[in-house]
Amino acid sequence: MHEAVKEYIRREIYSNRVVPYIGKEIIKVLTGQRRTGKSYLLFQTMDDIKVRYPDAPILYINMELMGFSHIQSYKDLYDFIKENSVADSLNFVMIDEIQQVEGFENTLRSLLAEGGYDIYCTGSNAKLLSGELGTYLSGRYIEIPVYSLSFVEFLEFHDLPMESESLNKYLKFGGLPYLKHLTLEDEIVFDYLSNINQSILFRDVVQRFNVRNIDFLTRLVQYLAKETGNIISATSISKYLKSQQISNSLNATINYLSYLTTSLLVSGAKRVNLRSKKVFEIGEKFYFNDIGIRNSIAGYSPFDLGQIMENIVFLHLRIQGFEVYVGQKDGKEIDFVASKGGETVYFQVALRIDEKKTMEREFGNLLSIKDNFRKYLITMDDFEGNSYQGIQHLSLMKLLTEFK
Repeated sequence: MHEAVKEYIRREIYSNRVVPYIGKEIIKVLTGQRRTGKSYLLFQTMDDIKVRYPDAPILYINMELMGFSHIQSYKDLYDFIKENSVADSLNFVMIDEIQQVEGFENTLRSLLAEGGYDIYCTGSNAKLLSGELGTYLSGRYIEIPVYSLSFVEFLEFHDLPMESESLNKYLKFGGLPYLKHLTLEDEIVFDYLSNINQSILFRDVVQRFNVRNIDFLTRLVQYLAKETGNIISATSISKYLKSQQISNSLNATINYLSYLTTSLLVSGAKRVNLRSKKVFEIGEKFYFNDIGIRNSIAGYSPFDLGQIMENIVFLHLRIQGFEVYVGQKDGKEIDFVASKGGETVYFQVALRIDEKKTMEREFGNLLSIKDNFRKYLITMDDFEGNSYQGIQHLSLMKLLTEFK
């Protein structure tokens, strides 16, 4: 049941993460915000499968299409897969937006136990494999986070040169893949992004979590957009919104923040004490998983460029597979502490360092860290300084095109 699929542009960073697991009976789970291209990554994977297994049976199920509306339960899903399976063969099963099937984990658990299935799923939910299934399948599934386009992908999708004007478009409009089909003009793009934001809030928050105080939810998202890159807590949010005559309980605020991160509209970066390595439970930064959506909510202003830069650096690090925290040391803040493969990398982000005070502050924060891991200062300056006491000064352009 693998028919011709839509034309797409390959995203090799994800192919490189999926291909090593093709043919292995381990569940591949692609999670990401709506409209980040997860379905097309399944199409890409199907083509990768056909290269290695030309005659392999491939079953594609999209739970958001009417053609699969008869699948109402995990039992229906199981029966449909079994009815369309080929005996004595490794069956490749693709299930798009699997979270639409309540109890889907029972289907996956059974298929995995029976054997003969190579399963790929997508979902717009950060907690897709949490709880019992995650425990039961420990070591038998891999989660691959999917993000909007990196800057390099953005250039390829839009056939743009690597220059400042292209970077400015990326900072303003973000990287949702469908923008390729739109004229990159403010009114057109922000109208589209606003609709995507409303779809995420309604389908992945209001409906899924039975949210009733929609006014509070909307104002909360606006607050997060305006406060991008600032340390906030549920308490500070509640106090601010209460001052705006929008009130909700502290517990409700905590829940609503959880709903937004679960929907993958935003991601949190917790604070870590660089001396004790303790992660703080209160106070974190929130970043949007697509900067264009953030700009459609808060409005795009050159005065916000520092916040936008910080969000973009956070996203780039996450796209490259880093765990990202905010560092705290002796009253100094390190914008990002990024870890991957046993290595830690430190980043400070500043719009420009044309003033001595800015240079002293940004370099000084990094100089307070006495280990031997890499340290970078990222700016929008056209020039790049040389290494200063082990700290490398990089332009945002170079970070987005060369740092992995």
